[in-house]
Amino acid sequence: MATIQETTRPPRCLDDVPGWFPVLDQLLFDWFLNRQETAGMRGDLLEVGVYMGKSAIFIGRHQQPAERYTVCDLFEGDAPDDANRAESTKSYSALTRRVFEENYRSFHDELPRVLQGPSSVVPTEVAPRSCRFVHIDASHLYEHVHGDIGAAHDLLLPDGIVVLDDFRSEHTPGVSIATWEAVLNRGLRPVCLSTQKLYGTWGDPEPVQEELLAMVRERSDCHLSVQEAAGHRIVRLKSKGMRAPDFPPAKHAEATEEPVPQEPAAPKPAPAPSPARPAPRRSTSRARKVAVDLLPPVVTRAIRNARAARK
Repeated sequence: MATIQETTRPPRCLDDVPGWFPVLDQLLFDWFLNRQETAGMRGDLLEVGVYMGKSAIFIGRHQQPAERYTVCDLFEGDAPDDANRAESTKSYSALTRRVFEENYRSFHDELPRVLQGPSSVVPTEVAPRSCRFVHIDASHLYEHVHGDIGAAHDLLLPDGIVVLDDFRSEHTPGVSIATWEAVLNRGLRPVCLSTQKLYGTWGDPEPVQEELLAMVRERSDCHLSVQEAAGHRIVRLKSKGMRAPDFPPAKHAEATEEPVPQEPAAPKPAPAPSPARPAPRRSTSRARKVAVDLLPPVVTRAIRNARAARK
């Protein structure tokens, strides 16, 4: 997994923020959060593991009045154990709280509540049964993910949604084990799977699944398959040339936008020279007559005598 170096240029759009937040997951975050809001559901928002803030910025757009939004990350702080410290050093060495907050403020006037520390601090800082949406994208180590899933169970409202990132990536077996263990033994019910994330609930998944299936079947840019496994209906989704949902540009996008270089204007061609007008032809006989009239009489008589001789 590549690390991202700090940059001084603020983001102008969401895609400028480094991170892993595929278009399909942007669509699904938007759909789940909008569905909750349309149904009148109120509850707090939580993201555990923010990296540079890409998905956190996206979720923050859905914070409603009187709702609390909390994010948690180690940032540049001390990891709770050697394994977590090695993971953070390898993959997140460029992450600092300052970078996250600057990115977030590029799109929002106010920061969420920021918890700097391991995810184990979340249960003591977020009230039980207070959240409608929890996104877990922190450590990939089994012990930490197991604890994060347990915390999500206690913090979510009955029909709240939890999203588990990297549940099937080849480099994150600990997340896979903790995720499917929760499905098989801890009551988590899958709603759908994207390429990277599992969306689940400890409530009844059928109503939200039916609405999701109806939405997806209306689209031509999303592959859909439905399977049964261990008593669960598994809805699998995959992008098929999907476009990201509209997201407002950064607040300072116009001020920081660099002018697009323009091709130098081609010099205007010089006007073609007007063709020279031939001098008006003067009658030879008239010219000669004028010349003869102006010569001295002796010369004039000589000319006239010469002409008479040629005739």
